[in-house]
Amino acid sequence: MKVTFIRPSMGPHRNSDAMEPLAFALLASYSPPFVEHKFYDNRIEDIPYDEETDLVAITVETYTARRAYEIATEYKKRGVKVVMGGYHPTFVPEESLLYADCIVSGDAEELWPKLIHDFRKGKLQKIYRSNNLSSLEGIRPDRSIFKGKRYAPIHLVQYGRGCRFNCDFCSIKTFYGSYLGQRPIKDVVREIEELRFKHIFIVDDNIFSYKKQAMEFFRALIPLNVRWSGQVSIDVTQDDELMDLMQKSGCLSVVVGFESLDIKSLIQMKKGWNLRYGTYTDAIKKFRDHGIMVYGTFVHGYDHDTLDSFKYNLEFALESKFYLANFNPLTPTPGAPLYDRLKKEGRLINDPWWLDPDFKYGQAQFMPKNMTPAELTEGCFKARTEFNSFSNIFKRSLDLKANFSSPYHAAMFLASNLISKREIRKKQGRDLADQDKSFFIQKPRSI
Repeated sequence: MKVTFIRPSMGPHRNSDAMEPLAFALLASYSPPFVEHKFYDNRIEDIPYDEETDLVAITVETYTARRAYEIATEYKKRGVKVVMGGYHPTFVPEESLLYADCIVSGDAEELWPKLIHDFRKGKLQKIYRSNNLSSLEGIRPDRSIFKGKRYAPIHLVQYGRGCRFNCDFCSIKTFYGSYLGQRPIKDVVREIEELRFKHIFIVDDNIFSYKKQAMEFFRALIPLNVRWSGQVSIDVTQDDELMDLMQKSGCLSVVVGFESLDIKSLIQMKKGWNLRYGTYTDAIKKFRDHGIMVYGTFVHGYDHDTLDSFKYNLEFALESKFYLANFNPLTPTPGAPLYDRLKKEGRLINDPWWLDPDFKYGQAQFMPKNMTPAELTEGCFKARTEFNSFSNIFKRSLDLKANFSSPYHAAMFLASNLISKREIRKKQGRDLADQDKSFFIQKPRSI
């Protein structure tokens, strides 16, 4: 039996910053021995639709939904069954089932063998539901499916799932509920030991769900001599022992969601705790004192944001000499409380915006209170491009505590910033699909 895995792109352009999609390596490891895999990543390569296959599996994010539906339609024209999984089908199953023969709701790994068995018997169900409570013990991603593909020299590794916070714009809590699971540290160590590259990105939404386990994890990383990056919450800077272990374990950079400098906006997004642990400036100093580069993220468009918010956030990011920064228009995606609230208030534009053939990447998808959608779109893009100007890249490189604290830090800083500068201009205003205007997108009544 032959199964084709597909990772959709956001459009016809090729990405220079693509990394291995870990989800498919996990799924492949759960396949029965008789299954032959083929994998195509549409971000870096074309899809050979006429290549023989028995079943196609597509992972779908909200931003790739329209492209995923186009891909599914091409395969179904050829009589091939299609299964979809990921956050988007989990939250809008009726929509996804207009294009897929079945969907997986929730984490797919342990459901995958049953789905394969049902397919071979001709009894494929419409929906396979996971409770997302399965044990994470014994996971061994099968990265052989990535052989020969050109990805960034960084491996994605997962230690845990779920998040203890419930931010307004995020759907993680909706997906996992109160579940906070970690893999056995010995399993993660074994996986890292087998990796080709010794720079890893820990994909957990928050590595610090449990302090004791996080410290044990970092101690286990020390003898592996790896460099790692990951997403963290700002409260970690209050624990000196934890920060020391992060540094000793090889932490190179962290992604921190600052989101806003306005306490009213932080409270509305249910992230007021960001300032509970001291000032942003103190927290950033802690990271820099430990040689850790900071990738700061901001969202714009909350009800207390104004046109001045772009200027304040940009100035703060430059003064803080962030390694990288992103200035995002607030994005209402299915599954997040934000989406439900804006929908109820009648503020969404062309809902569902992800199916709108005229929608472009970077555009505002709702009506802000203190600016127009066009001003929100332009303000974020201008902040991104200004932060990534050559003059500001140079000024930020002068940070000898973190960004240029070692040759490896310097190389990562320069490579990441040059790629970011290029990708920002290439992605802004891009279509979310191949944009064949004749391709008809159906909309279920519940959307």
